[in-house]
Amino acid sequence: MSVTIEADLILHNGRIWRGREEGISEAVAVWQGKVLATGDSADMLSLKGPRTEVIDLEGRFASPGLIDNHLHLISTGITMGWVDATPAAAPTLSVLMAALADRAATTAKGGWVRARGYDQVKLDTGRHPTREDLDQAVPDHPVLLTRACGHIAIANSRALELAGVSEATPVPDGGVIGVTDGRLNGLLAENAINLVKAAMPEVTTEELIDGIERGGRYLLSLGITSCMDAAVGQLSGFAEIQAYEMAKISGRLPVRVWLTLLGDPGISIVEDCWRAGLISGAGDDMLRVGAVKIFLDGSAGGRTAWMSKPYQGEPDNIGVQMLPTPEVEALVKSFHDRGYQMACHAIGDGAIEQLLTAYEKALAAMPDPDRRHRIEHCGFSSPEQDARMKAAGILPAPQMAFIHDFGDSYISVLGEARGKGSYQIGTWMRMGLKPSTGSDSPVCSPDPFPNLHAMITRKTGKGTVMKDSERLSREEALQAFTEYGAYSQKAEGVKGKLVPGQWADIAVFDNDLLEAAPETILSGTRCLLTLLAGRIVHDAR
Repeated sequence: MSVTIEADLILHNGRIWRGREEGISEAVAVWQGKVLATGDSADMLSLKGPRTEVIDLEGRFASPGLIDNHLHLISTGITMGWVDATPAAAPTLSVLMAALADRAATTAKGGWVRARGYDQVKLDTGRHPTREDLDQAVPDHPVLLTRACGHIAIANSRALELAGVSEATPVPDGGVIGVTDGRLNGLLAENAINLVKAAMPEVTTEELIDGIERGGRYLLSLGITSCMDAAVGQLSGFAEIQAYEMAKISGRLPVRVWLTLLGDPGISIVEDCWRAGLISGAGDDMLRVGAVKIFLDGSAGGRTAWMSKPYQGEPDNIGVQMLPTPEVEALVKSFHDRGYQMACHAIGDGAIEQLLTAYEKALAAMPDPDRRHRIEHCGFSSPEQDARMKAAGILPAPQMAFIHDFGDSYISVLGEARGKGSYQIGTWMRMGLKPSTGSDSPVCSPDPFPNLHAMITRKTGKGTVMKDSERLSREEALQAFTEYGAYSQKAEGVKGKLVPGQWADIAVFDNDLLEAAPETILSGTRCLLTLLAGRIVHDAR
């Protein structure tokens, strides 16, 4: 006796992109949160029962829920409450300073004023703001203004005083304290930013959960159903693990999260996680322990990414090496030997070389051909390094939103050839390296449409065309944003495609991402409907 399963939900009359190999179908049927079947509308509607919900897509385009391969979910949610210092909101120094002053006027006496998102190349002054700029705008509150990349910040005098930072303060290893004419200019880079952060009030558990929920709901509104939190422990240490678990059990975890544990010396949460049994793979499809992360360098736009050749106009500057090579190799081997996947920050070719060598040595000592260690960002790898990545099964994990937001900055600080050839996702795709993509939010907005536009056009936000041989087809760009995002998390069996047995994580857009003009993808696309495990979690129809 055969039993016919009745679908819980049917989406029909649409253009549903199931995956690069699977192509388009008209309809999808969902049962118990997973894809039951795909096909034409008539066949799927034959699975309709008395309790089946039916949604007419009215010809609209749908895809698997997008997977952001690298962002900071808690920080994304928390910084949504900060002053917006992005070029769109604050195109000039005076506008930025006015926004800080306005926030200070509504901030309790002694309270911190936080802002993030400026890019000195895009400011009208063409320079970083200074301590004096901030002092003039906000003399009575401590201020920390963070560059978009997160690797450089500007502090005012009140913030420096509270942190005990003076001209006599030793520069921490892997850090920079800016000085002009013998006086602090307020600029702090890399590890030096921690000097000021240590003077700030601790983030509470409730604030962490609020950040998870607020940031996650925002992602759902963009069609993003899964993400990696790229440095769990960076704000509040091991307490962030507790916050994630509490968010999950209380129904306040909106998206699937793959946790990347901060592993840097002195601030690592890995030992606490190890003692608690939290190694790569622990958890479930909603909240899973992923990789361990250490920072090897800074950002290219901030001239702190570690390069093999100097930055343009600064013959003595090749960026910042965060950790000595023996320490990096010892850390990577220790984490690898205990079963952790690695996802370490390396942007410049100098940092990539250090990390790639450490991965190779760890894999040679304890082989694991499917460990899938990742190089986060991987902005300026060489052909020789790409070949070694392929041989070792190491994955590049770029954020192609960087091309849109920072491409012109890369040209400015590195010159035409090096700048335009950055983030070579086309090369990696052709090599079979399965590159994924993301935003590094709040470094860039998690909005996926500039990301997609940059992948298919290689254009910056200003319209500069970067190396166009690195462009992807529409299908390749969507594959990077779905299937390969899942692959980078060892989750390609449960998400990333709309095929029977995978989670029914679905995004419906008002623009056809496979057919629409690239400029309309960038500026005229909205996510109308998002489903997570077959449940509607965002509805803007």
